[in-house]
Amino acid sequence: MPYFYIDSYYWILVVPAMLIALFAQFKVQSTFKKYNQVHTMQGVTAAEAARRILDSNGLSHICVEQVAGNLTDHFDPRNNVIRLSDSVYGSSSVGAIGVAAHEAGHAIQYDVGYFPIKIRAAMIPITNIGSSLAVPLAVLGLIFGYLWLVDLGILLFLAVVLFQLITLPVEFNASRRALRTLETDQMLNQTELAGARRVLSAAAMTYVAALVVAVANLLRLLALRGRRND
Repeated sequence: MPYFYIDSYYWILVVPAMLIALFAQFKVQSTFKKYNQVHTMQGVTAAEAARRILDSNGLSHICVEQVAGNLTDHFDPRNNVIRLSDSVYGSSSVGAIGVAAHEAGHAIQYDVGYFPIKIRAAMIPITNIGSSLAVPLAVLGLIFGYLWLVDLGILLFLAVVLFQLITLPVEFNASRRALRTLETDQMLNQTELAGARRVLSAAAMTYVAALVVAVANLLRLLALRGRRND
């Protein structure tokens, strides 16, 4: 085990990537906190904004519910429900409305058959397997010298990287749909829209950071595999 967990590749590749991810998380938290204190002129709540966006796109069958937590907002396509966190649901802030509109954007993506989100949904089962088994398999292969097991772990982890990669266009597109709808329906004025854009841009960077971390870990596995082979 020490051979795998204590190595120069970890410090060279993974640690810098993790620092980038931590910074991205800090940025999204601080940006949301800032714009969650800026309330809109119309006073529309995030839940109401999501409801209006859904209804205007013919998605009245999708529910909007409150869920515990902070920034735990998500769209559940299996149950056709948008779940907004405690800090978002009843808030009339620029930040909260931006987050709610983003989740509504995901609902619209599913409704119109947006191709990248179909790919991402199809990849979820293999990605779940890869995220849980890839590293343990690679570790066992490195310890016992079974390079085929290392290769299997690398292939499974490659699926995780591809999943993170396809997530980028999905998230960026959902944000574009959200901002376009907020502007078209005049729920936010131009100043408020700029604030919502900053919140969504900060959130998008967390997905970029997740991809960076995944790529760094994949490169580390490949490097360890190459060293073991030598």
